[in-house]
Amino acid sequence: MARPIADIIQANWRQLASLARVVWDELTLDELIKSGGDAQKLIGLVQTRYDMTRSDAEKQVMSFFERHRTT
Repeated sequence: MARPIADIIQANWRQLASLARVVWDELTLDELIKSGGDAQKLIGLVQTRYDMTRSDAEKQVMSFFERHRTT
């Protein structure tokens, strides 16, 4: 049975946080690590820091998660 993407992302978040830092360079590595790979927290950070709609931030975060999913 496949693991949900959220579980996979959170389990690998410490490694993925540095990749997320490249994508969202206005976020600090500390902020990214503290988000724990939680999609809702990350969406909120991206939305606030980049002054975008929640929908746009969600699209970016979900796209990042899909690109970096591992099993």
